[in-house]
Amino acid sequence: MALSFILSLLLGSFSLAVASRNTTAGCTIIRPPRDGGIRYRGLTQEQIRSVQVLPVDYEIEYICRGNRVIVGPKVRKCLPDGTWTDVNQHSKCLLPCARVWTSLENGRVTVHPPGPAVEGTILHYSCLEGFILVGRNSTQCTKLGKWDSPKPVCHYDRHYTGKKKLYIGALFPMSGGWPGGQACLPAAQMALDLVNKRTDILPDYELELIYYDSMCDPGEATKLLYDLLYTEPIKIVLMPGCSSVSTLVAEAARMWNLIVLSYGSSSPALSNRQRFPTFFRTHPSATLHNPTRVQLFQKWKWTKIATIQQTTEVFTSTLDDLEQRVKEAGIEISVRQSFLTDPAVAVKNLKRQDARIIVGLFYETEARKVFCEVYKERLYGKKYVWFLIGWYADNWFKIKDPSINCTVEQMTEAVEGHVTTEIVMLNPETVRGASNLTSQEFLTQLMSKLGGKNPEETGGFQEAPLAYDAIWALALALNKTVGPLKAKGRRLEDFNYNNKDITAEIYRALNTSSFEGVSGHVVFDAQGSRMAWTLIEQLQGGSYKKIGYFDMTKGNLSWYGNDRWIGSGPPADQTVVIQKFRYLSQKLFVSVSVFAGLGILMGIVCLTFNIYNSNVRYIQNSQPYLNNMTAVGCMMALAAVFPLGIDGLHVDNPQFPVVCQFRLWLLGLGFSLAYGSMFTKIWWVHTVFTKKDEKKDKRKHLEPWKLYATVGVLLVIDILSLMIWQIADPLHMTVEKFTKEAPKEDVDQLIEPLLQHCSSEKMNTWLGVVYGYKGLLLLLGIFLAYETKSVSTEKINDHRAVGMAIYNVSVLCMITAPVTMILSSKQDASFAFASLAIIFSVYITLVVLFVPKMRRLITRGEWQSDQQETMKTGSSTNNNDEEKSRQLERENKELQKIIQEKEERVSELRNQLSERQALRSRKRPTSSNQNHSSPSLPTPQNDPKSLLPPPGYPLPSSDNHSLPPTFSNSSTLYQPDGKINRNNCHPGRLQLLYK
Repeated sequence: MALSFILSLLLGSFSLAVASRNTTAGCTIIRPPRDGGIRYRGLTQEQIRSVQVLPVDYEIEYICRGNRVIVGPKVRKCLPDGTWTDVNQHSKCLLPCARVWTSLENGRVTVHPPGPAVEGTILHYSCLEGFILVGRNSTQCTKLGKWDSPKPVCHYDRHYTGKKKLYIGALFPMSGGWPGGQACLPAAQMALDLVNKRTDILPDYELELIYYDSMCDPGEATKLLYDLLYTEPIKIVLMPGCSSVSTLVAEAARMWNLIVLSYGSSSPALSNRQRFPTFFRTHPSATLHNPTRVQLFQKWKWTKIATIQQTTEVFTSTLDDLEQRVKEAGIEISVRQSFLTDPAVAVKNLKRQDARIIVGLFYETEARKVFCEVYKERLYGKKYVWFLIGWYADNWFKIKDPSINCTVEQMTEAVEGHVTTEIVMLNPETVRGASNLTSQEFLTQLMSKLGGKNPEETGGFQEAPLAYDAIWALALALNKTVGPLKAKGRRLEDFNYNNKDITAEIYRALNTSSFEGVSGHVVFDAQGSRMAWTLIEQLQGGSYKKIGYFDMTKGNLSWYGNDRWIGSGPPADQTVVIQKFRYLSQKLFVSVSVFAGLGILMGIVCLTFNIYNSNVRYIQNSQPYLNNMTAVGCMMALAAVFPLGIDGLHVDNPQFPVVCQFRLWLLGLGFSLAYGSMFTKIWWVHTVFTKKDEKKDKRKHLEPWKLYATVGVLLVIDILSLMIWQIADPLHMTVEKFTKEAPKEDVDQLIEPLLQHCSSEKMNTWLGVVYGYKGLLLLLGIFLAYETKSVSTEKINDHRAVGMAIYNVSVLCMITAPVTMILSSKQDASFAFASLAIIFSVYITLVVLFVPKMRRLITRGEWQSDQQETMKTGSSTNNNDEEKSRQLERENKELQKIIQEKEERVSELRNQLSERQALRSRKRPTSSNQNHSSPSLPTPQNDPKSLLPPPGYPLPSSDNHSLPPTFSNSSTLYQPDGKINRNNCHPGRLQLLYK
């Protein structure tokens, strides 16, 4: 309905714009033939009545009433000039007459005018030699659809002494996809004339050809084959051309016991003896091209090809055979495209998939369509080579074709340089064969018979020698059967479609044929296919040039060396991909290495300073051995920067895994030593100063070996994990490939960047374990540093600096690890980020830990060792007393707060006790006046002990002697000057002070 609506709008617009004939808008409606009508496609009856002009390219179809048939054009199409196709030919609806009258056994029937037998048709009869016509020699079809006379018959003439005729049923494609009959039919007639004149070949017989135009169409061929088989005379052999028609004929011929001899069929499927048991052909199989193609692929060192084919059995079978052969030769078919009628999409896919060496399998008419699309897609030139079939006409690309919209110049440009493989169909040697003609003499006679037609514009001109030799092969084979058949009491003229003996003799004779023909040596293989040489040609400057021959039987390639290419030589079968490794920027590597070297030098200075001053009390109180481990670990981490920057530019591939091991071990052990020693310090401080008092006393005097053992445990864990990793799944070099890049120069090359990585089979698993373990240590270190930020201790006097270093290392590590994984494909950015993170971490750690110590020792002059310090007892004692005094002041302030809280609690309890006593005194008189029968309660005495508070509560008295010893004489505990005298310290108070 949508189509009808749109068409009606178009037609309505046309009818308003044009008159009876308009050369641009469409065509006026024409009248239908008498007793017939017109079928308008896509229009309703209402639309037909209202429309006067039909659009360009619109088609109408004539139909007839009853059993009448259309004579003349059945379909007409509107042309752009406003006229209909075949306007000079009239279409009529006429009654048909019986078709039985159109055939005559042992005779001939001439139809005038040619076409179907309808009213007005006149038939002329004649009998073959040796037969006499009985009846009228002509008859006419009347307007009633009846013949005006009975059908005549041909009786055998007993007195005839001439040659007996043997009939060959042939199908010559005079038009269609391959119009090979245009030259092959004259060549076959030439051979028949010579054979019939020879007295040594079939002397008692005469061969006659009965042929039709199959148009290379299986559907048309089916109808013609029916006529050949069901009309007289009997045909002894069938000769089809065109592979699709030959497939149909050969498959049906086995049911009629007929031999099929083809002159123009190349389909590999026809070599199937089970399917086509009586088939022979003088045209070699299309698979004969494939060994030549493979030989050329190997000669030009191509290992990757593409194919595009027309979807027909002949080309599909050929391509299957080619695929098998190139696979055996180690050649890959990377792209395989096919099309039915329109090759546009297939050609675009070839372009999109970067096809360079392309094998095209299609008929000549489709070849023009393909190369028109090739021109549009620019799929030609110095980067491409096309391989085509060689049996096209020499000027096939110059023939004007209304189905394409490319000019001759564009087609010529697109096809330049392509290579064809063609079966040698004309004997290159000057020899006289069975026909007593050389190949050149044959061509001269053929040109004469064609009447001066241009061979390049004559279909089948190249295959004409094959048709010529096919007649000679048949004649020689029939001649060979005469003797064996005579011995059996049989004759060739006795052949009928049920006689298998004569068919078997003809088969044996053809199967053993071997003679020199104008196309070369004629011999058939076990599958009935012709064996021949292959000619290799190349289109150079608009004309084909021979560049070599290939003999498949011997595998010999004869090369002329005159092949010519648009570029400097044969193109590459694909874009040449140059693999190029990406290396680290040497300027960046040198710069970072300088900073790393300076950091190592700084670490050596710090380590030397720490070792030299290890006897200084201030250095001793910072656990110098742990600081030494930190310095060594920092230097190892900095040393890992150098293997991080070493890549394939400095070492060969076999040595690259060694570099990977250095990276892993130096960085892993350096981290364990540097961070592990700092983590141990902060962990010990947290353990001692954030626990309960009773546990704190036990851990204050932690032996140094326990600290070293903690670092050792962390180090052993790292060593074991790294050893297990490298034993179970060692690091090796992997190569990352990036997207191909086009160079700036105009060359057929692509650069594929490569980057070396250190990796293992389960790299993500191992990194997850290591990062998880280290990450927990980093998080725990941050937590411990935060918890101990306000703690002060002499045992580790630099723990606050250690906390700052832990913050720095943890933050940088947590940022660097994921970022370097993300930037792993960018070698410069990844190296810069990782190495600078290491350098910053180390620099900050060394500065925070060692520079304050150096500054203190330099500014205060504390360079004396512990032994020197004991000699100066005065200054040593004074310093120690000052430290203890400051500590006692802090503790006294805390105790003062506690005492104040206790006193407030005592006063509160006294007030509560007074309220209770007052309440009891009010209740005592009331209870004495109640029920007298009850026994009286004992009256409490004012015993001083009864006023005592419950156990644990302070006494209500405010006298100093009633307070516990701890709280008594509190005024003496705090002196007005804020200093404590040792003589005023009670033993109980001393215990509280030092808790």
